[in-house]
Amino acid sequence: MSNCKRSSATTCAWFTALLLSALLAGCGGSGGGSASPGTGVSATLPGAPGTVGASATNPTVGSSSPGSNATNVPTQVNGSGNVVTGSLLSATFSEAMNPLTITPLGTFTLKETISGTNAPGTVTMNAANTVATFQPTAALGANKGYTATVSTAAMNAGGTAMPNPIAWSFTTSALASTLQAPVNLLSILTNNFVILTQTGITNTGSHGSVITGNIGASPITTAAMSNVFCSEITGTIYGVDAAYVGSGAVTCSAGNPPLANKTLVDNAVADMGTAYTEAAGRTLPDFTELGAGNISGMTLAPGLYKWSSGLLIAADITLAGSANDVWIFQIAQDLTLSNGIHVNLAPGVQAKNIFWQVGGLTGVAIGTTAHIEGTILAQKAITLATGAVVNGGRLLSQTAVTLDATTVTQPAP
Repeated sequence: MSNCKRSSATTCAWFTALLLSALLAGCGGSGGGSASPGTGVSATLPGAPGTVGASATNPTVGSSSPGSNATNVPTQVNGSGNVVTGSLLSATFSEAMNPLTITPLGTFTLKETISGTNAPGTVTMNAANTVATFQPTAALGANKGYTATVSTAAMNAGGTAMPNPIAWSFTTSALASTLQAPVNLLSILTNNFVILTQTGITNTGSHGSVITGNIGASPITTAAMSNVFCSEITGTIYGVDAAYVGSGAVTCSAGNPPLANKTLVDNAVADMGTAYTEAAGRTLPDFTELGAGNISGMTLAPGLYKWSSGLLIAADITLAGSANDVWIFQIAQDLTLSNGIHVNLAPGVQAKNIFWQVGGLTGVAIGTTAHIEGTILAQKAITLATGAVVNGGRLLSQTAVTLDATTVTQPAP
């Protein structure tokens, strides 16, 4: 105090302000937070505890994509209709939110970390209002740091705001790079179909198939699925009429009437054609004619693969990447997975992001006890030999599907 008395008022005020700034900076770092760009409020990382003293039931961001401090993030994404935008970001909330409060104009924002330049974009919510996706309107810059922020303007469905902003940063790839968006499966996804055909499903053997998810056929009669018994499916058999017989038990069947069941499966089969066309029409392939049509034993990075031939997998392969990476395989002719061969996923890879588009005149042949991951979109038949497994995938054939003690499990959400 005596030093302040001996100094001018201006010097004293300057010293006091400097001291307060240091104290405030120390307090801000004690919680592991960081300054939320443009807010002056301490932000925490996705999944971190909320503000001290805040209720545990307050909304927050539990996880994000890309994750905090992620590197080599693609600068752009190729989506439906080959529309290229900046790479998508997502924030997963701890509870359902009010979508009207999640906007790109102050709630969910993206900025260059160093310059603070805003990256414009749009924000959409999923059906449950628990995941917000930010889509930049233009490609992100290569080899740049970006910071995403969800501010305290975000409110849950009951009107409670987040107690503190959430911010995370990532760095884009050194060179411009393109990520493929998942193929849009439309009503197939929303109605949990794992098998769809136009001409029916044959189920040979001892009726030992295990199907998790819904199946359907259109325009052929529901009778064309009668050899899939209710005991083999955890789900519903949708058809265009009431002709399903099965083993005599028909509780798993949903035919017409009512008309709504026919409409549902008709729409799903139409969407199957739309999804096939989208997958086949993706451009900007990352790999062309890899292995001259034989990828046996390979480890495959995410991306768009294109072959003008058929594709043979005669030794185990591995798909290696992260949870948001996408693989699209465009195969002009047939796909063959030999007996006992596995398509393996490295840790973190999700089967829901794998798509096999097959245009051959025969179709797809999955060998005895072979194991494949992902969705198969085939212009012709899909035939699975005894004991084959389709994990986290869908069999979508524009003709017929043949099963034989086959396990088909729908992808995780």
